[in-house]
Amino acid sequence: MQTLTQGAIEALSNGTDVNDMVLQLVNIRKIDNGNGPARYRVMMSDGQHTLSSFMLSTQLNYMAENNQLAPNCICLLKRHVTNVLKDNRRVVIILGIDVIKSAQEVGGKIGEPTPYTDGQTKAPASAPNPPARPPLQTQNNNEAANKGFNRDAGKKPSFTAPSTPGGSSKVVPIASLNPYQSKWSIRARVTNKSGIRTWSNSRGDGKLFSMEIVDESGEIRVTGFNQEVDKFYSLIEVGKVYYVSKGSLKIANKQYTSVKNDYEMTLNGESTIIPCEDSNEVPMVQCDFVSIAELENKEKDSVLDVIGVCKSVDDVTRLTTKANREVSKRTLNLMDMSGKFVSVTLWGEEAEKFDGSGQPIVAIKGAKLSDFGGRSLSASFSSTVMINPDIPEAYKLRGWFDKEGHAMDGQSLTEMRGPGGGGANTNWKTLLDVKNEHLGHGDKADYFTCLATIVYLRKENCLYQACPSQDCNKKVVDQHNGMFRCEKCDKEFPNFKYRLILSANIADYGENQWVTCFQESAEAILGQNAAYLGQLKDSNEAAFDDIFQQANFNTFIFRSRVKLETYNDESRIKATVMEVKPVDHREYSKRLILNIRKLAAQ
Repeated sequence: MQTLTQGAIEALSNGTDVNDMVLQLVNIRKIDNGNGPARYRVMMSDGQHTLSSFMLSTQLNYMAENNQLAPNCICLLKRHVTNVLKDNRRVVIILGIDVIKSAQEVGGKIGEPTPYTDGQTKAPASAPNPPARPPLQTQNNNEAANKGFNRDAGKKPSFTAPSTPGGSSKVVPIASLNPYQSKWSIRARVTNKSGIRTWSNSRGDGKLFSMEIVDESGEIRVTGFNQEVDKFYSLIEVGKVYYVSKGSLKIANKQYTSVKNDYEMTLNGESTIIPCEDSNEVPMVQCDFVSIAELENKEKDSVLDVIGVCKSVDDVTRLTTKANREVSKRTLNLMDMSGKFVSVTLWGEEAEKFDGSGQPIVAIKGAKLSDFGGRSLSASFSSTVMINPDIPEAYKLRGWFDKEGHAMDGQSLTEMRGPGGGGANTNWKTLLDVKNEHLGHGDKADYFTCLATIVYLRKENCLYQACPSQDCNKKVVDQHNGMFRCEKCDKEFPNFKYRLILSANIADYGENQWVTCFQESAEAILGQNAAYLGQLKDSNEAAFDDIFQQANFNTFIFRSRVKLETYNDESRIKATVMEVKPVDHREYSKRLILNIRKLAAQ
């Protein structure tokens, strides 16, 4: 029969921190928690005594829900923390537990345990295991004491930390926090810090900021309002470690945070944040990275952690939101050891300050997955973007990329991009390949990348007068009274904007192809913007023609979409250029060398 760790219940009840106890689960009961996650209250036995003050951390709820934790099973209590409530009752929060023997294997209760109450006599001297060790006061504990309950003698016990500098409360792990505690402190590293946001409504003005903090056990989002913004914002630096005490805890609103915690913290008038000098044991960040190849199997709008090499990056563009607010946007392409690419969009300050030179390793915590045009990611304002982070995954990826990954073509999960969107040079084809492989003849459009030369540009009807509204490119009708009407917007405007639709014939060594180039790709080919071309066409036709002549016989990398379309009972392949890029001869040569080696190996 399995031997239990006798004396463990008494040790826990007296406030002794012990790990690796073998206990029997006597009873487990679900406690409804309103709109929040359910909690499970557990009664444990050491063969002599029982204690019903165990609570399962919400991260382990699945063990109760799938009946891993059932009455009479034998468990190894690996990690826990003891919280003292306002009425001085102790609650043991279970952070790590393994089932050694299932309830079916055990068959019934071991011994005749009685409920433990304060003042009971200690376990007899003949108990199978030594008595519990004294409370842990420092990280370097007496080895003899460790042997009583801790299998990892000589190692630092999990989550053991000193009291806060003021000594007012003991440091506990983030994973053990819940709204029913009163006195606690956590020691955690700031991994993300927002800017100060303000609001103004009928109830008055206000401001707030938020941050994300992490320790060995987990992470949590922290928000401060008004006075707390003035008190703490300038103190807090990303990457630094702090003692945080006396915040208010509530159920987290998952709509506004990607942090993996059922609770979130709000700073109040009693809260304290104190810098911590001894920060080596606190992790830099906690990420659960998903391979880029696995993104195809994830649900839309999932919030994920990814890491990859920034293979290419676009310039910053500025968009105007529906709220008439300008925001910066930048698209980059990440590749990992799966050989897959994914498009990632950065916003705001992250987009403006991002430097993709040198093809850095980029880790993003809390990116949102979209299925528009394949698979793509968006790093929202609550995401954490890390450049060349000091983590093992980054070093492994860098070694792989420098050795062999840089020569791979890869395959993009993002089929198409919007105007100005980036594109990895993937699915390389010659124009002859496109024809021979009948690309575009299937139910869906095909995408390919090729290196080709402009051999003819059709300048007739390449410009049109479009609606000047931000999100409308519909052709306007000249009213011949100084006004231009947009049927889509149902408005008249005193002006218009020029838009480009350029037909071009491109060729490589084996074939040629007519393609259609819209605004951004047409401007990249001609080297001028549409507004300037419109002015030249009206004022200096010779200069206008010269621009088209100068654009001929230039070579670019084209990323195109092909689809068989039928019009007036006639079917033909329509090719639309999604992106035009100058030739990176170094990268192109590497790709050619790799292809030669592959052919030679055959």
